[in-house]
Amino acid sequence: MRGFALVGALVAGAALTGAPGTAVAAQDVGTSAAQVGATASVNWGACTADQIRGVPADQAKFYSCARYRVPIDHDNAALGTIDIAMLKRAAKTPDKKIGSLFLNPGGPGGSGFRMPIGAANYFQPQVLDRFDLIGFDPRGVGASNPLKCFTTQEDANDVFAAQIPVPLSRQEISGTLASYRDYGQFCKNNAGALLNHMSTKDVVRDLDKMRAGVGDQKLTFVGFSYGTLIGSTYTSMFPKQSRAIVIDGNVDPALRTSDGVQYDRERARGFEIALDAFLRKCGQVGPKCSFSSGTPREKFDEIRTYLRQQPIKLPDGSSYDINAFTSTVAGVLYSPTSFPPLADDLQALYNVVHPPSAQTQTAQAVELKVLRSGANGRADADPDSPYVGDDSYFAVNCSDKKITIKQEKVPEIAAKWEKESPTFGRYQAFSDVAGCPVWPAKKPDVYRGPWQAKTDTPVLVVGNYYDPATQYLFSKRMANQLGNARLLSVDAFGHCILGDSLGVDKVTADYLIDLKVPANGQVFQPNVQPFETTA
Repeated sequence: MRGFALVGALVAGAALTGAPGTAVAAQDVGTSAAQVGATASVNWGACTADQIRGVPADQAKFYSCARYRVPIDHDNAALGTIDIAMLKRAAKTPDKKIGSLFLNPGGPGGSGFRMPIGAANYFQPQVLDRFDLIGFDPRGVGASNPLKCFTTQEDANDVFAAQIPVPLSRQEISGTLASYRDYGQFCKNNAGALLNHMSTKDVVRDLDKMRAGVGDQKLTFVGFSYGTLIGSTYTSMFPKQSRAIVIDGNVDPALRTSDGVQYDRERARGFEIALDAFLRKCGQVGPKCSFSSGTPREKFDEIRTYLRQQPIKLPDGSSYDINAFTSTVAGVLYSPTSFPPLADDLQALYNVVHPPSAQTQTAQAVELKVLRSGANGRADADPDSPYVGDDSYFAVNCSDKKITIKQEKVPEIAAKWEKESPTFGRYQAFSDVAGCPVWPAKKPDVYRGPWQAKTDTPVLVVGNYYDPATQYLFSKRMANQLGNARLLSVDAFGHCILGDSLGVDKVTADYLIDLKVPANGQVFQPNVQPFETTA
């Protein structure tokens, strides 16, 4: 299984014909920073115990850490600098090392710093042998000068508590919109100069400096989810510095950066496609899915319709509402291994809403296994306790996405989306669109194309048929938009696939190590389909 949840110089390299199955000898992409240019070298040192927690003592020798200084504004040194937190897992066969492999888990706002520690979960052993694996927290994230809109946890709790995921009443809608305005004001007051320099273009320029700083002539990179925008932006800005780029669970870069509202509308559709496929699969596997009796689609819709009117009162006296339901179902669709307990929970809710006449008493035993996971409120904190989060998600999204609507249009948009995406349309409008019209960043420097730059080696674009967060259509568009790409399709559920499909993993290893390009038109299978068990 995958070990993760939920940004130089022109050099001549070995040419690649791009013919299916063609192998090219692996080139040594390592060189001194002095050869690459004036970029400072990364100074690696010992990691703290916390930074490599969970690493067996006999493996600690492979890890080192660094803080790498980059400008806040790559075009204006006067704004000062920030430090990017980096962690390296050294290649296990250094005499055969190809270079460095940079990793990003997505988000935006995902911490990639510790990704090398769990890399065996999604890469073949030979990849770990041949590359220094490098994880990093992008600017504004985690340990890399986190962008903070709040000074106390209490202020954050007050603002976030007012943001209703699926607001239905006029009061819920107005309160949610007001909370985003409050959020923007806190960010304007507290986030500092970094607020205007959180675009993916800024991250990519950091990444190119890190590439040179570790001594690589060309970048080798694997990005998941939002990390696919980092990868595609890099190949578009620095095509001649791109060695091997794998992007798994793809965004539509052109749409995301040109029309953020339409992009999020299509994201809602992607979640609906994945939900519908889950419900169809449930019906097909029969008793293996506890929600399969009758018609799963109709039963699910009945639960959702009920929750839109009032919470479901559970036998233990607690209640379950539309907000917890929608956000948690969306999250569970990321992970097919959670489909069986999701089916159990849905059947339990259905029995409460529509109790079988002869089994009314069975409702007393309702215990939600996964649907409770999204229902937890924010914990109270001591007075004036420091804010422990960061606000990079909106800082990046509201920089990159071109959203020109006024905030007062959001309720109308939500109602329209809800008609075509009845489970996730309203949720997507209020969770992603509502905040950006009142976000305070001023004229961020954003890369909006062109996307057709031709890399020497095709970019490997990987997409699942039933990916909820980045629907398969986005991967097809990504492959079409890039100047040189190869699409790997996977007949799979869930968000991203590396580590969960042996066929994809082997092809990816050959590509990263030998620049061997897989044949066009291949469709791969996951290791395990939902409701199946491994042998």
